[in-house]
Amino acid sequence: MKEKDLTGYCGLYCGDCIRYQSKSSDLADRLLKELDRQRFSEYADVKRRFNKDFDNYDLLISGLKAIAGLRCEIPCRLGGNGCAGSCEIIMCVKTKSLEGCWGCDTFETCDKFNFLKPFHGDGPMNNLKKIKKYGLGNWATHREKFYPWL
Repeated sequence: MKEKDLTGYCGLYCGDCIRYQSKSSDLADRLLKELDRQRFSEYADVKRRFNKDFDNYDLLISGLKAIAGLRCEIPCRLGGNGCAGSCEIIMCVKTKSLEGCWGCDTFETCDKFNFLKPFHGDGPMNNLKKIKKYGLGNWATHREKFYPWL
């Protein structure tokens, strides 16, 4: 896939995202299927009588389902629904007929980026500036970390 295709309208690079073609989601889904195939919940019900760690089995299953559901197959530029399902940024860019937020004169003061801050800090905004400077086809080697903790 091309660098352009993996560049979100907001300046995030989909290729760095935990959700994009996630091996973690695949593994969580496979584990859920295997646990179900083995009827492990029944085993856990008996086991929890002797081991309190199994009291959290339902919480484990809930977490695995959440991880399995995080998988993203299609970047927003190719028709995917974005990081948050219904994304204001995608709708705004399409309404304004822009290639991405970097084409908007007011992207640096836009409040539509606030929902990204907990996961991405100022990365998207810094990336947008780099896309403007280097162009859509050449910016990614200069990109910010996708997640601040990496």
